[in-house]
Amino acid sequence: MRSLISELLAEYGIPSAQIGILRDGEITDLAVGVADVTTGAPATTGTIYQCGSMTKTWTTLAFLQFVDEGRVRLDEPVRTYLPGFRVADSDVGARVTARHLLCHTSGIEEDFGDPGEDDDVYERMVRAIADAPQVHPLGYTHGYSAALGYAILARIMEVLDGKPWDDIMADRLFAPLGLTGTTSRHERVDHGRAATGHLIRSLAEGPFVTPVDHLPRLYGPGGNVTSTARDVLTMTRVILDGGGSIPEMLTSRVPVPDPYMFGPEWALGLIVCDWHGRTVYASDGSTIGQNARLRILPDSGTAIVMLTNGGPRDGFYRKVFNAILADLGEVTIPDLPVPDPALDLDLSRYEGVYERPGTRYEVEAVAGRLHLSHDLDPTHAQILGKPGRITYELLPVSPTHFLMPPADPLEDTQTVAIYDFAEGRARYLHTNCRVHPSVVPGT
Repeated sequence: MRSLISELLAEYGIPSAQIGILRDGEITDLAVGVADVTTGAPATTGTIYQCGSMTKTWTTLAFLQFVDEGRVRLDEPVRTYLPGFRVADSDVGARVTARHLLCHTSGIEEDFGDPGEDDDVYERMVRAIADAPQVHPLGYTHGYSAALGYAILARIMEVLDGKPWDDIMADRLFAPLGLTGTTSRHERVDHGRAATGHLIRSLAEGPFVTPVDHLPRLYGPGGNVTSTARDVLTMTRVILDGGGSIPEMLTSRVPVPDPYMFGPEWALGLIVCDWHGRTVYASDGSTIGQNARLRILPDSGTAIVMLTNGGPRDGFYRKVFNAILADLGEVTIPDLPVPDPALDLDLSRYEGVYERPGTRYEVEAVAGRLHLSHDLDPTHAQILGKPGRITYELLPVSPTHFLMPPADPLEDTQTVAIYDFAEGRARYLHTNCRVHPSVVPGT
């Protein structure tokens, strides 16, 4: 296995991977590659990686402790705990609940400005969204919230416990579980053990150190936990043990418009996958140069985690995890669907611009084929040496789902949902779990 992972790291231009397997109650782990390409320091099983949005699973577990204590209810309005809570839509402000936030169905735009780096960062974020508009109606569809939703949950916990979210996480999870390699604050990381994040422009050049070594504190509850594979699996044991509100965590689900890339449903802090009829739970995350993947197979008490200081690359994850799953005699990850050439679609129904602040997609029909153009963030494009706009072909799988083959050898095939037709045209585009409303009709 070590030699296979080493070969795949070179193939994908990823400096290192740390992998842990939980099986029959026991954890085994290994590390391959280097923690930093500039120093050549080897990655070890004690190396600490950034978990990105896998943090949301940790935050969910802490929040559910408040539920188990009877101090908060999942379906009680947020305003019960934060009396001044407001957004632009007064009805949403009065009705949005913790369950909406945990499942990413609140529809509140991530319009909170720069809340700074102080201990009041989540209080500031909640105050700043008083005029935040709706991306979609409350509970109408799934649309991933990178930072805001879990910042609101963190603020509820802060008000109830009277301490900063970071301390709540340490007191309720990290310390009780004996996690010596896990923290939520960049300045608390043991930097002698920390992996350096890397990006890549070409395989010939190889990976280079990311210019953004950690995310701002505003991402804390949704993206700032750093950990090791062993610590992540220690946390995963809490889920597999199934006590308290864990059954609710696993069974409270909403459908995901694009079911193919990650999974068809979203639970509380976890993605729900269907692997050839078996339910598998997932938690993924990325920062600017690091990546985390966790898969939990509850019916066999198995979990696999992989932390890398490069990527993310879906192809790399699939090859590594499928090799491990096959060795364990487990079901492997389903392939993406294949296009259906028999579909006869009215392409004009999909055309238009789908946009959120900082992200813009334009879908248009050209010579009888559907194409999607993505406008990249200028800084992102400059760092990676990419053009400002990249165009992909969309290959239909169904009347609402498409494959998006890569336009670059360093990319993997992605999936896209274009759906909810009103007056003959689609209202939403959903990809990478994010939802984008139609803002300009096609011509």
